Amino acid sequence: MAFPHNICLRLFLQICLFNMFVWAKVEVTMHDSVEVYLGDLAQIPCQYNFTDTDDQPSFVMIQWFVRVVGGSSRVRIFYLDARQQIADNNTDYTGRILVTSDQHGVQLNILKVELSDQREFFCQVNGMAAGNAEGKTHLRVFAPPEAPVIEGVLSGISVTNEVPSKVASCEARNGFPKPNITWYRNGEPLVPEPGYVNVLILVTRESAGFYSLQSTLEYKVVKEDKDAHFSCEVSFFVPAAIRTVESSRVNITVHYPTTMVELWKDLPQGLVKEGDTVELRCQGDGNPPPPFIFSREQEPDVELESNGDVLILSPVSRKDSGIYQCRPLESDSDSDVKGEMQLPVHYLDPAVVVPKDSEVMLKGEDLTASCNALSSLPTHTVWYKNGQQVGKGNTLHLRDATYETSGEYVCEVTVPTLPALHTSGSVHIIVQGGPQMVGVDQEVQLEEAAGRMVNLSCEAQGHPLPSISWNIIGSQTWQEVVIKANEHMTHSVVSVKVTSDVSALCNASNDMGTDVKAFSIKAIPRLTSTAPFSPAEGSGVIIVVIILCLLLLAILGSVLYFLHKKGKIPCGRSGKQEITKEKTTKDDIVVEMKSNTKNEDAVLLKAVNGDKKGPNDQ
Repeated sequence: MAFPHNICLRLFLQICLFNMFVWAKVEVTMHDSVEVYLGDLAQIPCQYNFTDTDDQPSFVMIQWFVRVVGGSSRVRIFYLDARQQIADNNTDYTGRILVTSDQHGVQLNILKVELSDQREFFCQVNGMAAGNAEGKTHLRVFAPPEAPVIEGVLSGISVTNEVPSKVASCEARNGFPKPNITWYRNGEPLVPEPGYVNVLILVTRESAGFYSLQSTLEYKVVKEDKDAHFSCEVSFFVPAAIRTVESSRVNITVHYPTTMVELWKDLPQGLVKEGDTVELRCQGDGNPPPPFIFSREQEPDVELESNGDVLILSPVSRKDSGIYQCRPLESDSDSDVKGEMQLPVHYLDPAVVVPKDSEVMLKGEDLTASCNALSSLPTHTVWYKNGQQVGKGNTLHLRDATYETSGEYVCEVTVPTLPALHTSGSVHIIVQGGPQMVGVDQEVQLEEAAGRMVNLSCEAQGHPLPSISWNIIGSQTWQEVVIKANEHMTHSVVSVKVTSDVSALCNASNDMGTDVKAFSIKAIPRLTSTAPFSPAEGSGVIIVVIILCLLLLAILGSVLYFLHKKGKIPCGRSGKQEITKEKTTKDDIVVEMKSNTKNEDAVLLKAVNGDKKGPNDQ
């Protein structure tokens, strides 16, 4: 909103008039500069004070001006007095500023600060007759740049270059004010030095007003730079401080000649045995790695076919043992720049067992077997029979052979330092002799109830395989129910019905002799009983009956002795007759019970003792 023309003229004249007389009566205080981030709120305070306290103005007029970009003139952007506040139209700040006031002064607030706001702002205070004055503040706007982006040179850089070579480039975009870039090698700053370090910088002012920097590092590399890391750091101003942001680190490829070569076995791990696939790898300290030539010390002029820096030998044999060498292609065979290593190929020949395959020996003889296998490493030999260890060492001693000595003996030869190397051999031992019964007893005695069937078993071992025949006396009912044989033993089982005492002979025979095993069976008559029970149960019943009878006899004897002492029972046969003639009393009943009990006890005792006489036979 603009003032009417006459009012503006009248105010201007008043201001000029008052300035002539009272200019020095007002003081304005402002900051030299105010710093703010791009897009934030800028606050520019303006404090004023009238020095003559006796003549305080009744009317104060405050105006805000801004310096024109790129010029020396200024433009008003705001007017303020006690009655009204007016923001000027058609300025860079129309709609973006707000002025607040208090008893100490006013404050200009700029919303959403832009890069173009970095300029001088003026605060003019006019107290009419009390005087007028103004102050200024330089608004500084800061916009941190984007994080620096570094790119290293992808191609290799040779140490033989005489002048510095481009190593990397670094770019920091969209910063305000203009940032700076510093280069580092392994964390140490690089200072430009003619012939060794050159830094080229290109500054670009973007259309939006930001600054973008591109810096190029040229550096004279040495071999040690193959492990070095280069980085750039951008530094920039922020309100009341300076900040830095470091880029990622890059490594460059440095080319340098080969001065040392190393050769080693890559595969397999550990010792090498025949049949393995061996990989020998050659590596030098040059970059890029040169192609290598492989050879053997025995034939230095014969090149072995290889694949780059790897020599593959598959499958290897003991003839491949020797010293291997590798050297760069550009060097000659007499050059000291070469690598070499000793390659031993270990082996274990098949086991040789003596005697071979099988051996026949007589029962009671001794035999010594040997097992040997040629090897490049110390070996360990163990003998087994039926999975059980029976000996150690190259020789096995068999003494006083028995039929149990027969069987297959396996020798296993191993290499303790190289378990993958192992071999084995075997020998089959056959012990020849006459039949021999299996078991401790040559004569077996049995007892069995008459009428029962009994199985008699007979086993005989020997070589040649014995045959078994039976001779049975005392039973007409018998038959062979099992007959089986293996390589060393014959087994026969007969089932015999026991009708009386039986004698049985098991006869084993072959071309070397005979052997006999005897069986004697005593027939036991069966007991007849109404209820079937075992002998153990019958014996138990008899013992219980005897104990009960003895208890009854003891009780009866005690009663009779008591009656006799009381005189109730006369002694002698006549006394007994007299008693029977008398009238029946309670004592007579007791005597009668005694008489009956005696008869029962007698019967029981005779039955237990097996007496077949009548109860009256004494």
